[in-house]
Amino acid sequence: MTSSGMRCQLRLAAVGLAGALVLASHSAFAAGGMPQFDFSTFPPQVAWLIVTFVLLYLLMAGIGLPRVGRVLAARRKKIADDLDRAEELKTEAENLLAAYQAALEKARAQAHAVGAGVRERVNQDLARNRAEMAADLAARTKAVEAEVQAAKTAAMARVEDVAAEVATAVVQKLLGASASAEAVKAAVMAAAERR
Repeated sequence: MTSSGMRCQLRLAAVGLAGALVLASHSAFAAGGMPQFDFSTFPPQVAWLIVTFVLLYLLMAGIGLPRVGRVLAARRKKIADDLDRAEELKTEAENLLAAYQAALEKARAQAHAVGAGVRERVNQDLARNRAEMAADLAARTKAVEAEVQAAKTAAMARVEDVAAEVATAVVQKLLGASASAEAVKAAVMAAAERR
């Protein structure tokens, strides 16, 4: 049903209601009741109704409705401002999140770089320490080898002397005669060279 059809039905209902009121008031007045339905007092009642309606309309149009309009406009403005502020805060939060993620990535990259630098320094220190230890060990080894060689040479010299003494003692016991120390020493050295 269209709005114009609805209006027509409402008008018909209002006219029917007014007619029913008039009939009810006439019958009530005729019965001696309800003074507001006395037809002789209708014109002043209608005049006061019109005056009251006009005054109420002017009050509402001049004072009430502008206040309501201002309140509604203020609420609309506050809601719009709140939505704008929320959008700004959302944008700010997104920017902060992006900045945080960028800072986090930068910190990770710096941590990796620092870690790589520390690893490199540790590896260099280890290599240097190994080289120093190897050089120290080689020097000590050479010193010990020199000492061993000197001890060996000294021992070999003493072995020849001891062998010469033993050989002299053996010859003397076996032959009963003493042999010259130089001859025994020469024989021991010749035997050592053959080996």
